[in-house]
Amino acid sequence: MTQSAPQHRAAGGQSRLPSFDPGVPNPARMWNYWLGGKDNFAADRELAERVLEAMPSLPLIARAARLFLIDAVHQLATEHGVRQFLDIGTGLPTADNTHDVAQRAAPESRIVYVDYDPVVLTHAQALLTSSPDGETDYIQADLRDTDTILKGAARTLDLTRPVAILLIAVLHFIPDADDPYAVVARLMDAVPSGSYLVMAHAASDIAPEACAEMARRYNAMSSASITPRSRDQVAGFFDGLDLLPPGLVPISKWGLSGQIDANTGGLVGYCAIARKP
Repeated sequence: MTQSAPQHRAAGGQSRLPSFDPGVPNPARMWNYWLGGKDNFAADRELAERVLEAMPSLPLIARAARLFLIDAVHQLATEHGVRQFLDIGTGLPTADNTHDVAQRAAPESRIVYVDYDPVVLTHAQALLTSSPDGETDYIQADLRDTDTILKGAARTLDLTRPVAILLIAVLHFIPDADDPYAVVARLMDAVPSGSYLVMAHAASDIAPEACAEMARRYNAMSSASITPRSRDQVAGFFDGLDLLPPGLVPISKWGLSGQIDANTGGLVGYCAIARKP
């Protein structure tokens, strides 16, 4: 596919945006390390390895979350006619980013990426490629800053038409004190009937002892703390929405057989796609 770079437009939220510090472990760079990438520093690798001691399956979990994203975007584009995607908590670019998958299926698809991390911003140009018929954009903002996200997204997306909101491995970085349920509700309230919520979230009740130790090590050193949640707690994010088959399931049950080792427990995370009625 011929690629063309659209105008680079980036907006920034005014709060909670971190500074760049290669000496402090960073969630996006640690995730990149677990995926086998090279966009990470010694501090990221050190903590990533310490966390792996508690949960050796984390590289597999990272890969499963990426495969879930790819499958969800492809399914929404090909089977449900979605042409607009708001990918929040984008992370560092890798193979088969959201726009790659969506525009292979429907070249006119429009994608807005959102991340609060300046590390991701430095790589955003890799995300700002598009098919000639579609468009991509990048917003630097914190997930909790929904006003900035929605205002920025409206430059590229038509929020009166269905939008798929993607929250892949990001909501567990929002602590209970910041009411993540209200964050999701604000996002879904801003999009019309026929929109979708796509989520993957760390689980507290799959391999609970290993998960608790993983979170303890992570939170002791990382620049962002993690809050794994139970299935019932994750289900709360989908209140008022209609879950698509197979529902809210451990990520190893999503149907990625042959691509991941489904024998590794539930891969310590839940995932689902749901439609706004």
